[in-house]
Amino acid sequence: MYATRVLRQAAAHAERTPLIRFIGKRSIPENVDHTPQPHPASPSGALPSSFGNGNSHASFSSYRDHAQQHGPLRKTIGAAGGIGAQSAAHLGPVEPPKGVYFDRNELPERFRRTPLTAAEIEAVETGGAALFG
Repeated sequence: MYATRVLRQAAAHAERTPLIRFIGKRSIPENVDHTPQPHPASPSGALPSSFGNGNSHASFSSYRDHAQQHGPLRKTIGAAGGIGAQSAAHLGPVEPPKGVYFDRNELPERFRRTPLTAAEIEAVETGGAALFG
C-alpha cells in the first residue's frame, strides 16, 4: 500500500521528458505549386493528352454544370427540355435486352429460389430450438 504512494511521489518529482521531439514551429509554406502533375506511379509519367485542351474544367462550378449523375445536374424539373419534359414512352423500350432479367422469377427454373419447407420455416421461427425438442 505504501509502495504505490512512494512511486507516485517519485514520479511527481522526477523530470519527465516526452518521447516525441518536435523539430520546430509549424509554418505554412508561402509558395505552393498547384499546377497539375502526373501521379508518381503513372506508367507514362505524363498527364493525359486530352488534359488542358478545353476538355477539362477550369473550376468545380464549371465541372458541375456539365456533370451527369442520374441525370443532368442543375436542371429544373419540368422545365422545357429538362427532367420530366418527355413522357416515358418517348424514352425508349422498357423490354430488357436478351439475357437480362428484371425479376428473379423470370429466370430459368434452375436459377430460381426453392420454396421453404414447413420444417425450415419452423426452424427459423424458433431459432433452431424445435430441432432439438
